[in-house]
Amino acid sequence: MIDKINSPTGKNIIFEKGEWWYVGQSNGRRRVSANKNHTRMFVNGKYIPKSHPLYKVGNYKSFDDAAFSSLSNYNKSKEGEVYAIVNKAWDGWVKIGMAVDAEDRLNSYQTSSPHRDYILIHKEFFSDRRRAEAQAHREARKVAKKHNSEWFKLDVYTATLILKGLDKSMPDEVKQLTGAFEATQ
Repeated sequence: MIDKINSPTGKNIIFEKGEWWYVGQSNGRRRVSANKNHTRMFVNGKYIPKSHPLYKVGNYKSFDDAAFSSLSNYNKSKEGEVYAIVNKAWDGWVKIGMAVDAEDRLNSYQTSSPHRDYILIHKEFFSDRRRAEAQAHREARKVAKKHNSEWFKLDVYTATLILKGLDKSMPDEVKQLTGAFEATQ
């Protein structure tokens, strides 16, 4: 199906097979519309800013797809989220994990569940997600009735308190602040 539209600029534009085309150039050729922005990143239809650690121009279904296409950026990236996820199939168990984007990670869990019943109960952003996740696991092991890898037998409220109570300061930042303080003495 071809829709022909006369734009306010007086140029003829047609929509054909999912793309906008300028038509009627002097040489009889047509070209793809300039409406496409080839400098942006989209994940699952959502715009991702250039400041994101996994930023790479293109359209991706998930951050996993984006991460594997720019694996070097993924390995270098420290910032991200530590999250707590539950599923009613495992009553009383909470998974504490880390990801660049917790909601994207939740979506990847949903694909393995026919009922799409995983629930993100809490997430916190950290400049070093790996360090924060390790700290969260230590704290959760202290209070959990049982644990197995990243899964902990504890209530949702306690898991949320653990994530909210994590230290968000970076060791390098602490050193810089300490050094600045000592320089004033």
